[in-house]
Amino acid sequence: MALHLLERDREGGQRLSASLASAMEHIGRCRMCRDLTEHEICHICANPKRDRGLLCIVESPVDVLAIEQATAYNGNYFVLLGRLSPLDGIGPAELGLDDLAQRLEKEPPREMIIATNPTVEGEATAFYLSQMAEQHQVTVSRIAHGVPLGGELEYTDQSTLAHAFGSRQSFGAS
Repeated sequence: MALHLLERDREGGQRLSASLASAMEHIGRCRMCRDLTEHEICHICANPKRDRGLLCIVESPVDVLAIEQATAYNGNYFVLLGRLSPLDGIGPAELGLDDLAQRLEKEPPREMIIATNPTVEGEATAFYLSQMAEQHQVTVSRIAHGVPLGGELEYTDQSTLAHAFGSRQSFGAS
């Protein structure tokens, strides 16, 4: 990209540079959910029509965008800005889990939806979050993982298939 801009679009490069400088100066974190915003409180947290009884925990701001674009979820979020990874020196303090604990204490949601990625670190983070929620008597759910819609079993990797079988649910008339 840099080479293209230097060779063919220096004016576009200047505009991009100015936009990035402005973003770095004006965009910060929402004091409630830690998502990216130009304001003290982001538009999601400031929206009185959102269901404050639902709190979705995600790893990054891009996860908020993905959920907002793909679903009809109408609750609030808490952005971890990572996942637990002791080998990388990322523990509960680095993820702001003390802020989350205060939020659960002051304004406990009726349900906490854990939407961390299905990696080893994401699963460890999900377990830790579920323990936090249980301490505050908050119902916990985990987004489903497994075979993608339209996917075929023969092309699904072993760990995804094992996880899908381990997390199976009842279906149809019982």
